[in-house]
Amino acid sequence: MSDETLLQTIFHDWHVAQGGRMVEFGGWHMPVQYSTIVDEHNAVRNALGVFDVAHMGRLRFDGPDACRFLDYVLTNDVTKLQSGQVRYSLVTNEAGGILDDVLVYRIDDGYMLVVNASNREKIVGWLETHRGGFDVEIEDRSQSHPMLALQGPRSVELMAALGCEQAAGMKYYSIMRTTVGGFDVLLSRTGYTGEDGFEVIVESGEALALLDKVCAAGEPLGLQPAGLGCRDTLRLEAAMPLYGHELNEQTDPLTAGLGFGVKLEAGDFIGRDALLKIRESGTSRVRVGLKLDGRRIAREGASVVVGDEVVGEVTSGTFSPTLEEPIAMAYVDRRYSDTGISLEIDIRGKRVAARTVDLPFYRRPKAS
Repeated sequence: MSDETLLQTIFHDWHVAQGGRMVEFGGWHMPVQYSTIVDEHNAVRNALGVFDVAHMGRLRFDGPDACRFLDYVLTNDVTKLQSGQVRYSLVTNEAGGILDDVLVYRIDDGYMLVVNASNREKIVGWLETHRGGFDVEIEDRSQSHPMLALQGPRSVELMAALGCEQAAGMKYYSIMRTTVGGFDVLLSRTGYTGEDGFEVIVESGEALALLDKVCAAGEPLGLQPAGLGCRDTLRLEAAMPLYGHELNEQTDPLTAGLGFGVKLEAGDFIGRDALLKIRESGTSRVRVGLKLDGRRIAREGASVVVGDEVVGEVTSGTFSPTLEEPIAMAYVDRRYSDTGISLEIDIRGKRVAARTVDLPFYRRPKAS
């Protein structure tokens, strides 16, 4: 796919002006890095990073049956969602396979879903196919309301510098209408980095001006623009699954270790019967963390072996900038999923020793 045919967010030219190295991602032309992945990673872990996440889908739901409809197509219990709350959930097919993992927002006058960029069209089609019998309106706001992610331990200071002192009182996984930098926004205390942070949804006509204010207010706090490269190393350290790697239509949420986002005892939803059977029979594979000896990196698709037996497959791997050692996530046979099991990973024909470890690899320090 040529650069000319790729989708662009409203921030595209800003990325180019900042020296961002642009790559194809999920059909979009996005920055993978501006300086180095390690520098941007460390900025987010120690101070602040700003990410363009406008390529992700933002879907708005209104109407008398909005809640009932979302409760039918999502695995989590939407009926329990109070105004101002955010929940992690999944969209599953009839066999329990994961179509996407999403965030569902409850705001005073409706609901919103944030879906993965590469899955937006698929999910919109799935929702349209299953909306029969529900009085619900679905509006795709992905272009009209772009989103920025402001991530790092100094994110509350950044919000205060932008005139949003009330952000400090927000709970994690909450959302509110407020003003940031003088602009009306939807502000959620969410993110995909393992750090504290916020995600800001603003009208497209004000997005670039907001980004300029964010950068100006963040410069004294150590803010750096951050690309997809460090977004991946950050989320992997935090053991957050990525669609197309840990998650796909052949994997169910229970195998993926995402049972917290599945409420089997609540109302009916698409895939519930299949997931009940999976829970009853148990899963044969488990998502685990691996730490490798040496410095070689296990990439997606590498075999996990014990003796002459292949017992699993790596889904994501990197050299952790925070831990300064190679880490990976993999699905392995349940027999080898306990913490501390010695395994080997076949990296291009050479076996490298590894051991299973508890997830996440990194957990941010609690605020004092």
